[in-house]
Amino acid sequence: MIINELEGKVKGKGIRIVFTEGWDARVQKAVIDLKKNDVVNPILLGSPGQIAECAEENGLDVSGIEQIDPATFDKLDEMAMRMVELRRGKMDLEQCRKAIQSSNYFGTMLVEMGYADGLLGGATYSTADTIRPALQLVKTAPGQPLVSSCFLLVKGSEQYIMGDCSININPTPDELVEITVQTAHTAKQFGVEPKVALLSYSSMGSAKGECVAKMTEAVKRLKRMPIDFEVDGEMQFDCAVSEEVASLKAPGSTVAGHANTFIFPNLSSGNIGYKIAARLGGWEAIGPVLQGLNAPINDLSRGCTSQEIYKMAIVTAAQKSLGI
Repeated sequence: MIINELEGKVKGKGIRIVFTEGWDARVQKAVIDLKKNDVVNPILLGSPGQIAECAEENGLDVSGIEQIDPATFDKLDEMAMRMVELRRGKMDLEQCRKAIQSSNYFGTMLVEMGYADGLLGGATYSTADTIRPALQLVKTAPGQPLVSSCFLLVKGSEQYIMGDCSININPTPDELVEITVQTAHTAKQFGVEPKVALLSYSSMGSAKGECVAKMTEAVKRLKRMPIDFEVDGEMQFDCAVSEEVASLKAPGSTVAGHANTFIFPNLSSGNIGYKIAARLGGWEAIGPVLQGLNAPINDLSRGCTSQEIYKMAIVTAAQKSLGI
């Protein structure tokens, strides 16, 4: 439902999204449909030979899709010089010329220089390979001290938001505050009114430990801030989603038993949690949606399908259109 609504909001707006792996059949299938449905204006990166060979092998027609070969782009000199400025003495001109031979760096520079509105990559690259150029070149948005991620979990008419599941390994209380604010903002842009639970193995002080302490401290800091969403914790997952359990473990909490947005204490629990929901619970996991960057850049799972790429392209376009 959320994806359909977002698709309606971005359709026909001509938002230009770069796809770093133009030689991948899943990417080609997705961009053909995106172009046909006028959802975005896709740009495939890769050599003409690579793109054509993939299309021919898979019976695909990409003739109507814009394609850019990083090796022959007519603004390569300008791009390399701009990258030198952005790297501020960390890379010289020769190093920058070499870096932009990679489609990840090249595509990120297309976004940074305004040739494209957003980027989607990672069908064959690691998360680090997609995010590193974004952090180095596009950087974080003003007022955003870090980049985080969230997943949208959908099953029928039900939907939940989970973060951070792919970026921050062991966030501090301050970082958890930022992750919570970013994730609640994304939830609102997705049309979900966030009721945010900060999760732990303890509910309202029922157990002790370093993890419990940092989640409790993050909640205290959030409740002192002028935020526009409900938040509570620390709490166990059953307390967050079950009214019956919440009445015993967190009586009086307006979030417990009704939470729809969940913040995990570390990357391990977040990554495991969303994958359990997806693989055993039958929830569709859409993401990771990157938060805090100065432009819409998102990562794909290397096991993604063309339909998942299609949906993440919609999310990326929505970040441009709605300011997610």
